[in-house]
Amino acid sequence: MKINTISFVLLSFLCLTQACGTGSGASDIVRERFSAEGESCPISPDYTSVTVPPNIAPLNFRYSVPDAKRAETVFVYSGKQLKIKGLKVKWKERKWKRMLSDAVGGEISVRGTVSFRNAPSESYEWKMYVSRDPVDSYLSYRLIEPGYEVWDDVRIMERCTENFEETVLSSYENTSNACMNCHVHCQGRGDLSIFYLRGPGGGAILNRDGKLRKLSLKDSSMISGTVYGELHPGGRFGVFSTNKIIPGFHTFGNKRLEVFDSESDLCIADFDNNRMIVPGHLARKDVFETFPAFSADGRRIYYCSADTVSLPGDIQDLNYSLCSVSFDDRTGECGTDIEVLRDGKSVCHPKASPDGRFLVYTVADYGTFPIWHTECDLEMMDLGTGNTVDMSAANSDRSDTYHSWSSNSRWLVFASKRGDGQYGKPFFCHIGEDGSVSKPFVLPQKDPSFYEKTLKSFNIPDLSSTSVGFGYKTIGSIWKDVEAEPFGSI
Repeated sequence: MKINTISFVLLSFLCLTQACGTGSGASDIVRERFSAEGESCPISPDYTSVTVPPNIAPLNFRYSVPDAKRAETVFVYSGKQLKIKGLKVKWKERKWKRMLSDAVGGEISVRGTVSFRNAPSESYEWKMYVSRDPVDSYLSYRLIEPGYEVWDDVRIMERCTENFEETVLSSYENTSNACMNCHVHCQGRGDLSIFYLRGPGGGAILNRDGKLRKLSLKDSSMISGTVYGELHPGGRFGVFSTNKIIPGFHTFGNKRLEVFDSESDLCIADFDNNRMIVPGHLARKDVFETFPAFSADGRRIYYCSADTVSLPGDIQDLNYSLCSVSFDDRTGECGTDIEVLRDGKSVCHPKASPDGRFLVYTVADYGTFPIWHTECDLEMMDLGTGNTVDMSAANSDRSDTYHSWSSNSRWLVFASKRGDGQYGKPFFCHIGEDGSVSKPFVLPQKDPSFYEKTLKSFNIPDLSSTSVGFGYKTIGSIWKDVEAEPFGSI
């Protein structure tokens, strides 16, 4: 999110190309190379050994081996064979969809043969697996520079995951370059979502049953306007944190920059009655409370809580526990019995699967702003047993966070800085009914070199089964011409 405390630009060294090794150059070499096994990947993006939805856009890729002259790729599936020539494999959508349809529930064997200018050709073999579970058809995200303080040309986008069509939901061009963020759908519903326009003329843009409202979700008892949050499945309520967030410097390890809360509480918004509810036991001065989310049935609230420490000096001692309380969707009141579900490392961003089976969150060594923590990983809890489920197949040696479930609970999308370490990109992984996790793959692009050229991060990727149905012109008009509805306290 945008923070207006100090002004600086985080300078980054950008690694725009990644080369993969070719081996010894002996003739007729066939190599099975999967990055999950620690081997170099011959293609970029890495789509080797991944599980994909049957409705995903074409997985275009290029061969990233040095000195390659030409290539031929053969796809074998369901007794059929398809051949594509060229160092860039760019699918015709009709052929790609037909192959996925034929291979649903099975695998696709791929053999790529690469010829070199001054060396014998080499072949690489790998597989792709086609799940029977579709992914939601739409993905929203914010395109923004990967810095702490300065942004420019921010947009919130909606991309069709089944092809390469992209729609601008809100644009800097129509809002005087205002910051916009925290766009989330309720359990993958395109007709129930919310995001923020910050600054003068701004407010929370609530999309409920296809009707848009601009709301001022703040009253005199709150320390700030609402920041992080989620909508209740019933649509009447939303649960939010209210935070004072500042960036700062510290001397812990080699992590000089940090973003942290100086204060944070929880609150409930009642959209039917334009009122804010601030539970006293979730707004304590000696405790930071943040990142609230509803359970699948809307009867509990998950959130993160930490005892206050002296900041930024003791930032390494700031550890957030995963907690929950009951919620009454008739009154908007929270229970007073707080249950601690997970402590130890610092927990952020809990998100419950729509089927109620699992809860995914991120863990880091400390703090509450994990996107610059290379140790930040995804973790999943089986809500039936309370046990932690292994997600090592999805995690990397960079930050993995800001995740979202598909409406059928079988896919998870998250922002990962794997690779260059600077730019967040949306990765998908399949979650089996037993909690098994597949190797993730990046959102496909028409140009296989897209991620090597872009200078924007894909922030807070969020899935929805249908389009939200509005665009940047409508949002621009609301920002300019509509007053934010005030909310009061009870």
